[in-house]
Amino acid sequence: MTLASKITMIRVIMIPVYMLTMYLSGGSTNVWMYISLAVFIVASLTDFVDGYIARHYNQTTDFGKFLDPLADKLLTIAAMTIFCEWGRFPAWALIPVLTREFAVTGLRLIAVQKGNVIAAGWSGKIKTASTMVGLCLMMFFTQSPVLDWTVIAVIVVTTVYSGVEYFVKNWKCLW
Repeated sequence: MTLASKITMIRVIMIPVYMLTMYLSGGSTNVWMYISLAVFIVASLTDFVDGYIARHYNQTTDFGKFLDPLADKLLTIAAMTIFCEWGRFPAWALIPVLTREFAVTGLRLIAVQKGNVIAAGWSGKIKTASTMVGLCLMMFFTQSPVLDWTVIAVIVVTTVYSGVEYFVKNWKCLW
């Protein structure tokens, strides 16, 4: 396993830690919320670090191309699910996110069966980065409905756009 993949695995391991500290925070601005925010930021930064290492040290692997976006999905969906439970992220907004993630993962699996690997595209990277930043803002500003709705709008729009782009660019994998 490459160093880049090990860093991605660290991100996956940080998800239960993040979820535990979020639940301990109870959704309030307190020490647990700040710990959650710190864990989420570190986990999010590993996304950029592992990508940098993979590209610059020739550690790009098919395993990494699969695991890296999966780790991103697990981390961001964990945060959105908790916010949904707390009433800060509506379920209707979570549905397109989950649909896109399952659909793109399914497309990737079909592509792999046909000998192709679909790497993350730029719109997916922008979606992931804006989602991670937005969720960090929601953790830091726990009492800002305007910010919450702005973050939700950005997440939904970038998610739908990147999902459509993946299918437009890779539709031939389905046939």
